[in-house]
Amino acid sequence: MPTAARLIAAICFAAVAYFASDSFKVLLPEGTKTDMFSEINALIGAIIGWRVMGRVAGHGYRDAINSGLQTSATMVFYVMLFHSVAQMLKNSTRLNYDGPMEAIVGIFELAVEYGAMMVTSAEVMIIVIVGGILAAWMTEWVAARWS
Repeated sequence: MPTAARLIAAICFAAVAYFASDSFKVLLPEGTKTDMFSEINALIGAIIGWRVMGRVAGHGYRDAINSGLQTSATMVFYVMLFHSVAQMLKNSTRLNYDGPMEAIVGIFELAVEYGAMMVTSAEVMIIVIVGGILAAWMTEWVAARWS
């Protein structure tokens, strides 16, 4: 059911995903197309914010920290999964894989590679962690006022 807290969670986590994506772009190899990268990640962030954080809002500010970190981790997982699958599909059209199993393994190899790039960037990690906590607190504040 739509609530104000779900809407704010979607907006806030879309913003977290957008700003984290913008700072992540500089880590990608030169020549990587990033046309709609931030916008796609913001959409994923909005969906995850609505479904994960919006569902658990209203349990207090202390629980909101845990919920915000959980939502951020879920968001990062789905963003990496989406882009790993997209890159695998591009690689498979170039016939870089010998078979379907190698392509499936390629998804996880790409996800680990993207995850390693993200974890080594302090700026991206600060945006994801602090942004997730602030987005959770904002969602909790709205849930306390308009529930």
